[in-house]
Amino acid sequence: MTDNNIDFNSKTILITGGAGFIGSNLAFYLQENYPNSHIIIFDCFRSGAKFANGNLKSFGHYKNLIGFNGEIICGNINNKADLALLENYKFDYIFHQAAISDTRVYDQEEVLKTNVNSFYDLLQIAKKDQAAMVYASSAATYGSLPSPQTVGQESPENPYGFSKYMMDKIAKRFAENNPKLSIVGLRFFNVYGSKEYYKGKTASMVIQLGHQILSGKSPKLFTGSDKILRDFVNIKDVVQANILACAPKQNGTYNVGSGSPRSFQDIADILQKELGTNLPIQSIPNPYSGYQMHTQADISQSKIQLGFEPKITLEAGIKAYISEIKQLFSQVE
Repeated sequence: MTDNNIDFNSKTILITGGAGFIGSNLAFYLQENYPNSHIIIFDCFRSGAKFANGNLKSFGHYKNLIGFNGEIICGNINNKADLALLENYKFDYIFHQAAISDTRVYDQEEVLKTNVNSFYDLLQIAKKDQAAMVYASSAATYGSLPSPQTVGQESPENPYGFSKYMMDKIAKRFAENNPKLSIVGLRFFNVYGSKEYYKGKTASMVIQLGHQILSGKSPKLFTGSDKILRDFVNIKDVVQANILACAPKQNGTYNVGSGSPRSFQDIADILQKELGTNLPIQSIPNPYSGYQMHTQADISQSKIQLGFEPKITLEAGIKAYISEIKQLFSQVE
């Protein structure tokens, strides 16, 4: 449980993108800890449709919601008729996770229509219902700026990062014009953990390397991966950040990371230790130009304004995740 003392029982809660990675974890956290809360998940679910890069357009998967007891509405945040289905409710809290979150989708129109235009609609719902709004921003707003990444210093380098950057601007303006509303954006860094499997190629290095090792293959890492550092944050810490963001000391955009960057090599080493293997690393050349070599979330304001304190080390997080990595490896999707 968190220490912000919100009782979500008897509250009506909307989670957009609730069949996805973060949204489904949030739904189950609320269901388990606040069994009398009324949770509505709004998600378009996956259809098999793909972007030009070959990745799926939607990562929402029904298997992430097996055991969920709340309501589900299958709808697209781009579709006004689908959004109109939400008019039947009066929400107390809105967790807006739905988005095109693939950083390698370069169709600017599609990304901005989905991520930016729909945000105006959801903010209007929050205003109508006087609901607290917590939405997913992203560390992609920083582009390849040097660490530590700090709110207020942004330089997005792809349509996704730009769309989240614009959402932060919209949220700031909307909060200023509606001072009684609670609106918080969370910039997630490299999130890993339970229920990410259905993100496919965009799932974390943790599960991808775990499955390479389980298949008996040498873990593939870019040459010099001991010097490529990322801020990996466990999904349980991310859920806590979302809950804490419902009662901020101050509206704003806040980083959600561990604050302690670790290398890709570290992940491979921890996985091999937990899986009892000792496979040689296969070094491959890095095909990406302008590749981010180091990320580290400046979480000082997240601590002050939200009370956010990441608690799960990479070692503990991977150890707890191993059983699910093994179970998913034995399944055929």
